[in-house]
Amino acid sequence: MKKIIFFFLLMTTVGFSQTTTVPSPALAEGPVTINFDKSGTPLAATTAIYAHIGVNVNGTRWQNTKGTWGTTNAPLLTLVSGTTYKLDLTPDLYTYFGVPTTSSITEICVVFRNANGSVQTSPDIFISVGNFQATLTSPVLYNTIINSGSSLTVAANNTNGNANYNLFANGTSINTFVGSSYSFTDNNILANKSYDLRITQGATTFSKKFTVIVNPGTVSETIPAGLVEGINYNTVDATKATLVLDAPGKDFIYVAGSFNNWQPGATYAMKKDATAGSTKFWLELTGLVSGTNYTYQYWVVDESPVSGSPVLVKTADPYSTLVLNKEDDPWIPAGNYPNLPAYPAGQDREVTVLQTGQTPYAWSAATTNFVKPEKDKLVVYEVLVRDFDANRSYQNLINKIDYFKNLKINAIELMPVMEFDGNESWGYNTSFHMALDKAYGPSSKLKELVDLCHQNGIAVILDVALNHAFGRSPMDRMWMNDPDGDGWGGPASDNPYFNVSAMHSYNVGNDYNHQLTRTKTYVKRVVKQWIEEYKIDGFRWDLTKGFTQNCPSAVAGGQDNCTNTIQQDRVDVLKEYVDYSWSLDPTHYAIFEHLGNDNEEQLWANYRIAETPSKGVMMWGKMTNEYNQLSMGYNSSNNIERMGYDAHGFTGKRVMGYAESHDEEQLMYKNVTFGLSSNPAHNVKNLNTALSRMSAIGAVSLLVPGPKMIWHFGALGWEKSIWTCNNGTVNSDYDGGVPPGDCKLDTKPQPQWVNNWLGDINRNKIYFDWAKMISLKTTEAVFNTNITANSGFDIQSGNTFTPKLFIWDNSMSATQLKNVVVLTNFDVNSQNVIPNFPYIGTWYNLMDNTSFEVTSTTATIAIEAGGYRIYGNKPSTLGTDTFEVNGEIYLYPNPATNYFTLNATTSKVEIYSITGQLVKSFNANQSKENQYPISDLNSGIYLVKAVDENNEQKVMKLLKL
Repeated sequence: MKKIIFFFLLMTTVGFSQTTTVPSPALAEGPVTINFDKSGTPLAATTAIYAHIGVNVNGTRWQNTKGTWGTTNAPLLTLVSGTTYKLDLTPDLYTYFGVPTTSSITEICVVFRNANGSVQTSPDIFISVGNFQATLTSPVLYNTIINSGSSLTVAANNTNGNANYNLFANGTSINTFVGSSYSFTDNNILANKSYDLRITQGATTFSKKFTVIVNPGTVSETIPAGLVEGINYNTVDATKATLVLDAPGKDFIYVAGSFNNWQPGATYAMKKDATAGSTKFWLELTGLVSGTNYTYQYWVVDESPVSGSPVLVKTADPYSTLVLNKEDDPWIPAGNYPNLPAYPAGQDREVTVLQTGQTPYAWSAATTNFVKPEKDKLVVYEVLVRDFDANRSYQNLINKIDYFKNLKINAIELMPVMEFDGNESWGYNTSFHMALDKAYGPSSKLKELVDLCHQNGIAVILDVALNHAFGRSPMDRMWMNDPDGDGWGGPASDNPYFNVSAMHSYNVGNDYNHQLTRTKTYVKRVVKQWIEEYKIDGFRWDLTKGFTQNCPSAVAGGQDNCTNTIQQDRVDVLKEYVDYSWSLDPTHYAIFEHLGNDNEEQLWANYRIAETPSKGVMMWGKMTNEYNQLSMGYNSSNNIERMGYDAHGFTGKRVMGYAESHDEEQLMYKNVTFGLSSNPAHNVKNLNTALSRMSAIGAVSLLVPGPKMIWHFGALGWEKSIWTCNNGTVNSDYDGGVPPGDCKLDTKPQPQWVNNWLGDINRNKIYFDWAKMISLKTTEAVFNTNITANSGFDIQSGNTFTPKLFIWDNSMSATQLKNVVVLTNFDVNSQNVIPNFPYIGTWYNLMDNTSFEVTSTTATIAIEAGGYRIYGNKPSTLGTDTFEVNGEIYLYPNPATNYFTLNATTSKVEIYSITGQLVKSFNANQSKENQYPISDLNSGIYLVKAVDENNEQKVMKLLKL
């Protein structure tokens, strides 16, 4: 039972009539072509067919698998004709799968599937390799449990005549025989033994490996005080560490690792805690060398498991902070994770890394003294590390910190970075919630990124997927239903963490039961790890609808209806979790992706907000459809009033509204694909026209009081579909893709850097307009106004092309910016918009501080198609210290490291020190968006004088980093 990423199991049987090989039988020493006829299989309607494929190496199936399940990072079959496809394995099976020629390949293991794995052949297909075959008939189980002093009979047979048999125990030959069948009894076994029966005929050797585990007779001893589950490092003696595992229903457990050559004896049998009612096992390791990387697993034994569950499970520590995996780790670029600890040879499954004497990360004072941005002023940038830049690493974000700084956002939200299945993922298929996934870099690099963000006033929020865990999770594997014995399976009936079947309608992976004390303990340890070890400032809790036990599939009224109705158990447990996070950090951000009914969300949004510091949970506020209707030029279903917290009935500003997120289609993609094209002069399907409309989206989203979020290059007008496949095609829910939505999780290209989008005048206008708006929001007090008798805001929307936003605070002085009027026009034609200014007089365009005389509060203002205006009763106090804007000329990025750009054609550009000395000049005519190199200048403040083509001069400040 392989891991099925989304757990859609289609039970149609695929026989070998659909799968043949050339040659037949397949030979390991040469090329093999697999032919697959999809007719009569679940894949009959699928055009792009992928193979999840591996081999049986030395008697163990599904070794050296290719690609990543649920993605297009897998072998793609070639259409031969009609319904027949083929897959060529060249130049030979050893090379193709990366198997040493000293090993034997006896089977090809394959499952054919669509791109995301939602449709697949079943059961697994096993194709024999070679004419000479051998079978182990005894022991029946690869893992046999015996009492000390017992015996084990080993029996096998082979085809194609006599073969040489050689039985090894713990690496030493103990018996040899020549014949076509074999039997030998190993008597008086006193210690664990790893057997290897090698069966040779000519140049081919089969290796049948199996294990005998001796019941050590568990020692009962009270666990030392203060120990927690997982690794407990001895703070006084770096030669010691104590392991603790909670394992209800298990009989005995060994710790196998590099410290005992993976052959644990009685001294590595864990003790059973003697405390009444305890189900914990523990073991103190001694003789460790400080600073050395050790690896280990638990060998967990249940001598009488529930039906379908294994007797022995070898698993990493569920509380691991670093795990190794032999399938994934070789594909991690060395530059992303230098000196990655080596996976131990000869082992299988994940192993935990243990290292005593670690040097703590040296956090800067910026982190230890970090004051988080106020919740109500948050502007969060959601980012997927994998798709931020081509190297897919934390270092990429570190290198481009200016991109975030110059956009003026004050928080970054990282999509999940905990250890997930595979290397190419959004991260929601988490298996080890306390371990950092290695694909993006080591622990020190994430900490460096967090520290750098804090140095620049940017909080770091982490997306956590604690509704579920996937098949590699030890909490699943130790109590799994695995009747075919391949080491994969969903939760068994005795699982002390997971539901056998999901208790809500949105499940992926294995569904945690959050009413169980063990689950709550685990979640709180995860919370503690990321707050204390990584100084994470907040969590975005994924899929909070799943934290209920009240909605089984057969519930009256339907599971989906139940899931979307208020559930008190869910309310209570999520309050318990945020209470715990606030006990560790009173200003910690809590964000729920609930997207449910306001009545349940109100209970969290209003929770503990009257305290000092104010608490309250921020709720994700999806407004994609409404804003996309506006950006595409349609005046139906575009009411954006729910971007304000008042529309939800929340007491505090707790709606983290957004027009785009990782789960929603890019606005720009739908603009250029489905935008209104009735006006040839303003055809929204035209790229630059579509880009020109995005600044207005920011005006009526970012400036609404309360926290807001933007997504992954939306500020540069990213127009690639979220459904873009690795090969550049688009396969979505709405374009007729078969099957629909295959490529949502695929790795996306990074044209924003290769094509220098920051230097594209049409794209960087969005970036700098949004940056100005974000600065207004985070620095001008009026944008943080509350709805009171004297203050408030009003989003006037409905189904209109011209939504407006009014913000006021009459308690502020008349000399302050206390009234803001935002006007927009999302029509494809110019519109005369009635502004409804609250009073006449001099107003100011807050984007450039130019004055505007209002003689009538209702006199219309002509706004171009896709345009906007932001007016205030006073100029913005930002002036030009933060944004060098002078009329239509501006300088960016600012601060800058290597170069700056001007959005105007120039005849001369001169750079002066702050004391007036000329330090650099560019005298040749330069076009718009030319890059002026400054890497040779020392860090500091400079004055830039630009002379344009009309001989007009502009002087601007520049901060060189």
